[in-house]
Amino acid sequence: MKKQILSALTVAACLGALSGAALAQNVAIVNGVAVSKDRVEALAQQVARSGRQITPEMQGQLKDEVIAREIFAQEAHNKGLDATEDFKNQVELTKQSILIRELFTEYQKSNPVTDADIKAEYDKFAATNAGKEYKARHILVEKESEANDIIAKIKKGAKFEDLAKKFSKDPGSGAKGGDLDWANPGNYVKEFSAALTGLQKGKMTDSPVKSQFGYHIIRLDDVRDAQLPKFEDVKPQISQQLSQQKISKYQEELRAKAKIE
Repeated sequence: MKKQILSALTVAACLGALSGAALAQNVAIVNGVAVSKDRVEALAQQVARSGRQITPEMQGQLKDEVIAREIFAQEAHNKGLDATEDFKNQVELTKQSILIRELFTEYQKSNPVTDADIKAEYDKFAATNAGKEYKARHILVEKESEANDIIAKIKKGAKFEDLAKKFSKDPGSGAKGGDLDWANPGNYVKEFSAALTGLQKGKMTDSPVKSQFGYHIIRLDDVRDAQLPKFEDVKPQISQQLSQQKISKYQEELRAKAKIE
C-alpha cells in the first residue's frame, strides 16, 4: 500500500512538472488545445506592421485576443466551416499573401538600397532641376478667339487674377487666379515652357500660346535660382522610391521567367 501511495505521488509530481513546462511554453490550454506564446508574438508583429506601437499594457490584450481566437476557431471547426471550398480558397489566398510578403522582405534584405544609390539619384534630380525657377500665372481656354478677347481685356485694365478665376479651364490654378507657383520650366509642355522663358519679369504673352491642352495666356511674376531640398531631408523618400523600383523590377523578372500556359 505504501509503495502504491508513493507511486501515485511520483506520477502526480511528474504530471505537475509537465503541466508547468507546458504552461511555460503556452499562454493557455483551451479545451485541451495548447495556445503557444508564439501566437502572441506573431499577433504582436502583425499589429506592429500596421504602424501601432506595442506597449507593455497591450501584452495582456494580445494574450486575451489569441485565446478568444482559439475559442471561436474551435467552434467554427466543430460546425464544419473549415471544410467548405470557400474557406479553403481563402486560406490559400492568405497563405500566398504571407509568402509573397516574406519573399519581397527577403529580397529587400539581400538587395538593399545603398547610400551611394540614394546619392546618385539625388544628384540626378538636382541636375535635372538646377538653374532657374519661374513663378507664373496662366489662363487656359479652348478657343484662340477667347484667349484674344481675354488679352484685350487685360490690356484695358482688367485684373489677370479675376479673369483667370472666371474663364480658366485649368482646375488646378484657375481658382487661385491662375497661380502656378514656383516651378522649373521643364515641368511644362514644350510650347508653354518656351513662351514662359521668353518673357520678362512682370510681362504677359501678347498672343495666345497653343498647346495640347488649349490656348494659354501666360504672365511671368518672378524668377529665382532653383530651391532644391537638402539631401538629408529627402533621403528617406528617395530610399523608399528606389526600394520600390527594385521590387517592381524583380516582379517583372519573375513574370518574364514564368511559364504560363
